Amino acid sequence: MASVLVVEDDQFVRSALIRHLTEASHTVRSVGTALEALREVAHHRFDLVVLDLGLPDLDGAEALKMLRGITDVPVIIATARDDEAEIVRLLNDGADDYLTKPFSVEHLSARMSAVLRRARARGAAQPPSRLLRVGGLAVDPLRRQAELDGRPIDLTRREFDLLAFLAGRPGVVVPRRELLAEVWQQSYGDDQTIDVHLSWLRRKLGETAARPRYLHTLRGVGVKLEPPPDAPAHLPADVAHPPPGGTDGGPRR
Repeated sequence: MASVLVVEDDQFVRSALIRHLTEASHTVRSVGTALEALREVAHHRFDLVVLDLGLPDLDGAEALKMLRGITDVPVIIATARDDEAEIVRLLNDGADDYLTKPFSVEHLSARMSAVLRRARARGAAQPPSRLLRVGGLAVDPLRRQAELDGRPIDLTRREFDLLAFLAGRPGVVVPRRELLAEVWQQSYGDDQTIDVHLSWLRRKLGETAARPRYLHTLRGVGVKLEPPPDAPAHLPADVAHPPPGGTDGGPRR
């Protein structure tokens, strides 16, 4: 069973996909526009997205690029277009598979199973990761999980990338140009992009720009992440819990 988002503006096709996927025991949410799809993936976790290209508000190819900016969820393109050059371009832009309409439900099920198997195999093949700790913040880059004071933080793909990049450089002021290059893979861009993501990230860390705890912006310079003064220090187990006889293991004097 998987959690699936169907992005399809044709009500007849949309209803058929929902019915088929629900009968196959999948959990399904559906929308009819690209902007609704972006909101859905920003607020919910999905195992798979089935994306139509002929959407009323934004072409599906552009929607795919925007989706890839906030999530790495597998995407299957489902459309009536069959131009080979476009198929190649979409696969290079991050689509995991491509189905040309009309297609049977059996064909869709087989493609979904293959894409989900590959995604799960990638996750299972990842080696144990080095946990990044900054005060009460813990970030696991490979498992793409973050916790604050022991509680999980629900982050979008880009929010996690930004947090992990800064957590790997605690106390270091990172220039905005470097953030654009390393997190967004852009040589240039609008600073507002960074500001918006920092604002969302601050909200999830329970702070504001006026009263920062972890995230600090140095106007005209960059951004740094550092533990607040009241954050507990994370010590090695043998230091945090010394043996009864003293820190050197010998008898107390």
